[in-house]
Amino acid sequence: MDRYYQCHKDFDLWQTEGRHFVYRIKTNTKKSVIKNNPLKPGSSVFYDALVLLGTPHVNQTEKPVRLIGYRGEGKEYWVATDRHDLTAEDIASIYKLRWDIKIFFGWWKRHLKVYHLIARSQYGLMVQILAGLITYILLAIYCHNNFKEKVSIKRVRELRIKMNNEARNLTSSPFSKNIFKEHCKNYDHAKT
Repeated sequence: MDRYYQCHKDFDLWQTEGRHFVYRIKTNTKKSVIKNNPLKPGSSVFYDALVLLGTPHVNQTEKPVRLIGYRGEGKEYWVATDRHDLTAEDIASIYKLRWDIKIFFGWWKRHLKVYHLIARSQYGLMVQILAGLITYILLAIYCHNNFKEKVSIKRVRELRIKMNNEARNLTSSPFSKNIFKEHCKNYDHAKT
């Protein structure tokens, strides 16, 4: 998670519930050090300690968290976690992967205009992501073959309008109405 939603009570609650977290915290968060952990020489990690976060008697965590500080891309990041089984570098990598995921979903929203994930299960989510990627690949092939260009919102809109018009024409033609009636008759007959 990211620092904009920081609530110290959450750190205590998640540890009580046994839920793992890697959470970027605000740089100016008060830290009461319980124990410093050794640092690996030459690492981007400059801080690794067991701490209580927040101001004592105001909003301080009751349970200690592990706090990792690391540098990347010219910035310093402070990440709180309950994971003591991983190296500080692993924790930094986990948080960096969060950004890769955020970039992927930014691309997803921008290019495929998918703003909400319908699925709630791991399998359903994977199906929705793969369907979106397949759709994008088909759009890329269409744009390349027909216009020798990359996918653009202009071409997606044109294609959407074209498909809607063809679908409307198909359903309004007498030929399609007869096919539909015949299909319904065959379906009713098969049910009996």
